Amino acid sequence: MKNLFLFKNVLFGVLLTLFISYSVIAQEPKFNISKDLLLVQLDCKTDIDDLHTAAGLATLLKHPDYKYLNYFAVAGAYGIQEGLYVPPNELMKMAFKSNWTDADKEWEASLDKVVNKALKTIKDGGSVWVAEAGQSDFTAAWVKKLSEKNSSINIKESIHVVQHSDWNESVTEPTKLKYAQTVTDYHKIADGNEVGNGTPGLKSDGKVEWESKLNDEHLTKVWNTAIRLGNEYNGKEGRYLNESVAEGGLDFSDLSEVCYILDLMNIKNTDEFFTYFMVE
Repeated sequence: MKNLFLFKNVLFGVLLTLFISYSVIAQEPKFNISKDLLLVQLDCKTDIDDLHTAAGLATLLKHPDYKYLNYFAVAGAYGIQEGLYVPPNELMKMAFKSNWTDADKEWEASLDKVVNKALKTIKDGGSVWVAEAGQSDFTAAWVKKLSEKNSSINIKESIHVVQHSDWNESVTEPTKLKYAQTVTDYHKIADGNEVGNGTPGLKSDGKVEWESKLNDEHLTKVWNTAIRLGNEYNGKEGRYLNESVAEGGLDFSDLSEVCYILDLMNIKNTDEFFTYFMVE
């Protein structure tokens, strides 16, 4: 009788745990492509990986599933790290036309652009998803402006921030990092520089055969530009030396956050990325 009582208690505990786990999963917010805004914020300082990330985003946008994806890109969304900027403007114009902003040269104007887009998205019943391909300083600034413009917005429900890098967090101004982590729906995922940790590992140690998988003149031009600019600035004048890129590899590890947002976490590495987004 005592054993039966213990068994029932254990069974009840297991069922309760499963129910709670299911409830948490069920409540996890998901990107709604018909209503939500994807905001990709690139720091471009001082690693050149954001150049490859921009090319990776352009590749994703070519896929039929994301033909109508509402997105906006930000360059120059950096924090307090030292070192020189990696000018991405040639690439950004080529990849995204006018659907991006230059926060390096126009910080305040860029904040206003993002706030206006966020306000429209939320007003229309959507949420904003931020791929933090850099630090949270820019996020903290525009979220604060958004709150000041409309204090009735539930920021925790409407703004979802995704970060993959411990280093990015370490070079965010501490009070701004705390603000972003506390006020928004902040998601920390495993590092996109590594393979096999549950997050797409979008950094290669050797050459990636991407050319044969992208039968598209524009995307080929975008990638060649990203690679050329990356080689031009990699490790130059005190900038960070990305050894993988120096050895002929690719590094668009910051795109792992976009993969998380769009539920593409089954992509294992760079080869699988180009296979998934192949253009024939």
